[in-house]
Amino acid sequence: MENLKPSPGKFAMNYGLILGAIMILISIAMYVTGMLLEGKEWPQYLYYIIFPVIIFYAIGQFKKTNANSLSFSEALKTGMVIAVISALVYAIYGLVFNYIIDPDFMGEMMKMAEEKIAEDPNMPVEMKEKSLEMAKTFSNPFIGSALWLALSAFFGLIWSAIAGLVMKTNSQD
Repeated sequence: MENLKPSPGKFAMNYGLILGAIMILISIAMYVTGMLLEGKEWPQYLYYIIFPVIIFYAIGQFKKTNANSLSFSEALKTGMVIAVISALVYAIYGLVFNYIIDPDFMGEMMKMAEEKIAEDPNMPVEMKEKSLEMAKTFSNPFIGSALWLALSAFFGLIWSAIAGLVMKTNSQD
């Protein structure tokens, strides 16, 4: 019976779903506790730690499943699929949240942003106006989702490249 070589994309799919679910859980916890409206960001830092850990772990598991063989391109593919799938899962959740679960939430966030910007006595009026314009732009769930997807792919590329360089075993690419 022939040993089939695992596909990096299919292998990484589950890890991407898990990573997306972790981000959703962090977001739900922040929403339920009110931290999201208060602007507290520390729970999101957990994700910034978990993201590279899962990418490294998944690439290591792929290598193990692939008879301890890993090319740089396989590491990149595995990590990128994880990053993109997790971002898509979270983007879908964000759209559902903003349009179905709590359609008024972005309005509340904008009100809080306006109050915080208005409170800063050192910020010139022009800068306050530009900050509000930028906040309004990024409060659009579609723009936020696209940005999240792009950033996730970018950092997925970086972390997979690092993991690929560290764990690479063959020099085919």
